[in-house]
Amino acid sequence: MSDRGQHTPPSADSPAAGDEPIEINETPFRLASEDDADPSAAENSRKVRKVVLGALLVASLAGVGTLGWFGLKVNSERNTTLSAPPKIGSLTLNSSEDATATADYLQGALSAEVSMDKTVGGVYTTADGKNVLFFGGTTLLWSPEKDLDISFELISDEEGAVTGLHEVDAGDLGGVMKCGVTHSEGTDLTVCGWADHGSLALAMFPEQPESTAAPLMQEIRKATQTRD
Repeated sequence: MSDRGQHTPPSADSPAAGDEPIEINETPFRLASEDDADPSAAENSRKVRKVVLGALLVASLAGVGTLGWFGLKVNSERNTTLSAPPKIGSLTLNSSEDATATADYLQGALSAEVSMDKTVGGVYTTADGKNVLFFGGTTLLWSPEKDLDISFELISDEEGAVTGLHEVDAGDLGGVMKCGVTHSEGTDLTVCGWADHGSLALAMFPEQPESTAAPLMQEIRKATQTRD
């Protein structure tokens, strides 16, 4: 039989007439990288990172510096000794039984408010016959001002509220010193106190204004406080 007029169907593997072969790209696409980004944008991003890291470093170093300064301050003040010498300038220690009992009572009351390792106290008499009641103690204080404020509450409980409490010059020994006024049996009573990381003390000055009580408190501190 003749093959004329008969067509052999194309095989499945052969391209159809008129069709172009399709080439498949081995790498149809790729993820964008930083190298493909706008060079100026990449540079700005690096600058931002440097600024942020630099700021964090400065903040960290500042924190370390503050912590180091605080540690040195605590260490320089913690080893403190208080005493009650027989004479402080024009003040003379009253060694009578009543005065000693009063000083002991005040020391015990202070220890009940602020835990102390050792306490000291005394009733002193000025040249013109006025009394000064001094009492304090030594221990490691992490928050001296807070503990000082608590100790003033002791006097508030015993004599009435201390009013006008404010900070005054603490002198060369540093720390914090405050004075205020309370009332006892119709008489104004100036109260001053100091605190640092190693000691806390109060003094009551009957019938004496702050103008004389605050400098006298500095004098008492110089005579009673020593640091190792």
